[in-house]
Amino acid sequence: MEDVKIRLLKAGEIECRAGAVSENGLSLLLYKDARADQRILDEAFGCFGWKRSHQSIDGRLYCTVEVWDGKKKEWIGKQDVGTAGSAEKEKGQASDSFKRACVCVGIGRELYTAPFIWVPAGKCRIQKKGEKYATPDRFSVKEISYNENREIAGLIIVNQKGMEVYSMKSPAPLAGETEPPLKEEWMEEFKKELDRTGVALDAVLKRYGISSEENMTSEIYDKAMRSLKRTKTKAA
Repeated sequence: MEDVKIRLLKAGEIECRAGAVSENGLSLLLYKDARADQRILDEAFGCFGWKRSHQSIDGRLYCTVEVWDGKKKEWIGKQDVGTAGSAEKEKGQASDSFKRACVCVGIGRELYTAPFIWVPAGKCRIQKKGEKYATPDRFSVKEISYNENREIAGLIIVNQKGMEVYSMKSPAPLAGETEPPLKEEWMEEFKKELDRTGVALDAVLKRYGISSEENMTSEIYDKAMRSLKRTKTKAA
């Protein structure tokens, strides 16, 4: 089992939930869902290489996740307790205890390295309900990257309309390293903005001192897109 490496979570396996909400904005918390835990357990140990069980101890529901160690020829277990949700208390405890036990196995520990995520009121809808504030918006992780220490190094969060509400860019690559090419969908969005505004590609390249769009880094892309978003649509 020493050779088994738990992979890091993908963007689509991470949930965003509102934490504190005020008239000025809201904070977001990152969670993993139980389906991701199951999928990663299957990938790392095989469909029949892990098992789960639940135990009630002092009125609290615990989950034990066990994985098969082929070298030692024995099951290795990790256990944690769940907390009850506001609805379906027993089901909520079972799911929460399973997800927590999976963290003990090593799944999703990287989420504990997440930055403080604040979405200002200008980028989300805030509603006052009695003495409390709430938001009807939904959020999801569009992009996430990690460093060599399995810590979150880059993060982009969007709302239900696909609008970016939070961004933490990965640090620039070290000397001698090359940054991977920008994603195709990013470049498609860039070209749409050029068409909308009527700005020439050559003008953008000249402004940022690069010879072609293939040389565009994520930092230059971010600056160029912010500038284009502030540019009016060209006359029809």
